[in-house]
Amino acid sequence: MRNSKIAGVGHYVPERIVTNKDLEKIMDTTDEWIRERTGIVERRYFQEGTDTTANMGAHAARRALDMANLQAEDLDLIVFATLSPDYVFPGSGVLLQRELGIKEIPALDVRNQCSGFIYALSVADQFIKTGMYNNVLVVGSEIHSSGLDFSTRGRGVSVIFGDGAGAVVLTPSESNEKGILSTHLHADGEYAEELATIDPGSNKTERLTHQMIDEGTIFPYMNGNMVFKHAVTRFPEVIEEALDKNGYKPTDIDILVPHQANLRITSYIQQKMGLPAEKVMSNIHKYGNTTAASVPIALSEALEEGRIKEGDLVCLAAFGSGFTWASALIRW
Repeated sequence: MRNSKIAGVGHYVPERIVTNKDLEKIMDTTDEWIRERTGIVERRYFQEGTDTTANMGAHAARRALDMANLQAEDLDLIVFATLSPDYVFPGSGVLLQRELGIKEIPALDVRNQCSGFIYALSVADQFIKTGMYNNVLVVGSEIHSSGLDFSTRGRGVSVIFGDGAGAVVLTPSESNEKGILSTHLHADGEYAEELATIDPGSNKTERLTHQMIDEGTIFPYMNGNMVFKHAVTRFPEVIEEALDKNGYKPTDIDILVPHQANLRITSYIQQKMGLPAEKVMSNIHKYGNTTAASVPIALSEALEEGRIKEGDLVCLAAFGSGFTWASALIRW
């Protein structure tokens, strides 16, 4: 079977910058508290009437298509990863298709939160490997800021998240020694409620009630200690799995692009894998946690900064709600 390669990468973030100092004005928190616990200095929030989950994805997609020297009409499939779709239904994949002005190609939505982009990448990779499709657009796009609890009650979660989008275009590789070497996907639903937004859900007679709003169950909940404990275990495991599958060691990695969950988690992974700082991409200080968008945004910025060169061994890894975790090893 043929390999797929990343032929184009692009990202988009909204213009509105929200600093930790801005959040100090609306909840009981401090810049120092946020920096110490997360490494975040600022994040981007969408502008109503300007940004949507789908059109942010379209902005990123156009940049990825330009790099790949392809037009939107050259695409065979869209795989769209998000936990914040524009509508309850339909999914954002078809809205992105409309934004790009293309018709009738399939559009698939993936709901795997922080691991969503790598899950989506793996799905796209399989379609190219089997020869079913040649040019596949993979997008991760999120708008969190409209669904956060900006009271003091919700500060532990709300200071973390930001909005943005990233995209890649996959095409067949000319060589089976280059491109996506392997992807690795895992999940453990035992801890599903430890990082979740419970309401409104379909398992209640009333989808949305005043009680849900008053109790805050419509906002994200995170058991921070539990998430941290599992993340620092699963991240190294899934990275090692990708390396072992392909006969490499951590020292062979030219750059690791992890999901931007928390700077302390990234630092722990760096130390655990024995990697120098220049081999680990981190931009959480600028954007916060953009869940499914974080890996493609970081990948796009790493490429822009000249930190990825042809022939480099690139590892992507993520962990998040579900719990789900995933990795991809790529020979650029």
